[in-house]
Amino acid sequence: MAVLAWRGPQDNTVSIIQTTHLYHRFADDTQGLCDVSLAFNEGEFTVIAGANGSGKTTLLRHLNGLLLPESGAVTVCGKSVEEDPMAARQQVGMVFQDADSQIVGETVYDDAAFGPENLALGRLQINRRVTRALEAVDLCGFENKRPHHLSGGEKRRLAIAGVLAMAPRVLLMDEPFSNLDYPATCLVLDQILNLHSNGHTIIITTHDLEKVVAHAQRLVVMADGRVVEDGLPTEVIDGVARYGIRPPCSVQLGKGIRPWMS
Repeated sequence: MAVLAWRGPQDNTVSIIQTTHLYHRFADDTQGLCDVSLAFNEGEFTVIAGANGSGKTTLLRHLNGLLLPESGAVTVCGKSVEEDPMAARQQVGMVFQDADSQIVGETVYDDAAFGPENLALGRLQINRRVTRALEAVDLCGFENKRPHHLSGGEKRRLAIAGVLAMAPRVLLMDEPFSNLDYPATCLVLDQILNLHSNGHTIIITTHDLEKVVAHAQRLVVMADGRVVEDGLPTEVIDGVARYGIRPPCSVQLGKGIRPWMS
């Protein structure tokens, strides 16, 4: 069966990422993904929700070749991720749940410059990319700070800057609000919304819909490694509790999906 690009209202864009009958099994023989076929349109803001162990992070890691499938295929811009994972990673950047694991530089500048330096870019181009990336996440003036002196929210934003400096078309974010307090969550959410408004394709995984689903254009729900729901958030949200996902408070109160910060 062919995978068709998911199209929202009045949306005629072509999908930038496609997965076709994707299966993945871990070394201990646990089934991680089971027959996952999805397409993501360029410029789309998608939330992938599911309880712990549902397969959402495993799926995310397949989208830029950090994991390879047992069977099935992933394509980015029409090219096989398995055949050329490095090309996929230049188009699709990922921000991990644990920001500390992604930070490698001795200073904020060094960390944001790490990716462009590995692309063997010239110094002027690296400087421009780092400056734009730090501006995008509101970390200008932090260039000489040590990353381990940053707050949790600042580290998360630095991890995003490091990915942005690679100039990807797609941003994957795994539980981007994990372990953040309210002010830090607001700042990170604001940066994500700005990135989307500036044309980035955003795919976020979360088990907590409260903070982000009101801003999403599409909600994908996973359970036991399978896609069990996929559509407009307003159409999918009422059934998420059966998959171990807590609906937003506004939905539970019968007020529809409302922004978390309103």
